[in-house]
Amino acid sequence: MSDVLALVEARLRTALGEPDARAAVTFLGTDRIEVLRFTASDAGGEVVRYATLGMSAQPMADPTATLVDPLRGPRAELVLTVRKGRADTDKVLRPLAVLAASPQVEGVIVAPGASLDTGEPLWPEAPFTSVLVAESGGLIEDLELDEPMEPVRFLPLLPMTPNEAAWKRVQGAAALEERWLRHGTDLRDPLRAGVPLG
Repeated sequence: MSDVLALVEARLRTALGEPDARAAVTFLGTDRIEVLRFTASDAGGEVVRYATLGMSAQPMADPTATLVDPLRGPRAELVLTVRKGRADTDKVLRPLAVLAASPQVEGVIVAPGASLDTGEPLWPEAPFTSVLVAESGGLIEDLELDEPMEPVRFLPLLPMTPNEAAWKRVQGAAALEERWLRHGTDLRDPLRAGVPLG
C-alpha cells in the first residue's frame, strides 16, 4: 500500500506546501506512522499544521468483523493546526502517531464527531488530553482512490479540555462546536481556556 501513501503525501504537499520537518513512530505490531509538519500563515499569524502519514495505508475495519476486507473500508489521516510559537507543540508528534495507530492497535474506526483521548497532555502544559474529530473536505480535499477502495479523508482534530470532552459525551459534538462558535473560541490557540459550559 506504499502507493496509497505516496498519493496521500502528494495531496498533503499540494494543499500545504513542503513539510519543514517529519518524524516516524513505530509501535509493536503496527505499520510505521509518520507525522509531517507544515508552517503557514493565516489571518491571525503563523500556524503549524501536523499531518499523519501512514494511517490510510489500510482501511479501518470493524473489530467485531470475522473477515477483514483488505481493500474496502474507510481510510483517513489526521491533521492538527495550532498557532506557532505559543507552546512547545512539536511534542504532539508522538500523541498524534498514537491516535493514528489506534485503528490498527485497538480496532477503532475514526470518524467525524468522535472523541480521541491520549490520556496525557497533547504537548507540555497543554490544557488538552483529547481531540474532537471534525469533518473532512475543508483545507485538504478527500483523495479519491481506485475502486473498490474508499477515498482517503483528511480529518481535522480540534483539541478539547477534559471538561469540554465530558460535556461533549453528554451533549454531543454538534452542541460543543456550536458553543465554541458562539463564544468565538480560537481553536488554534494551544493555550486557550475551556469554553464556558454553564
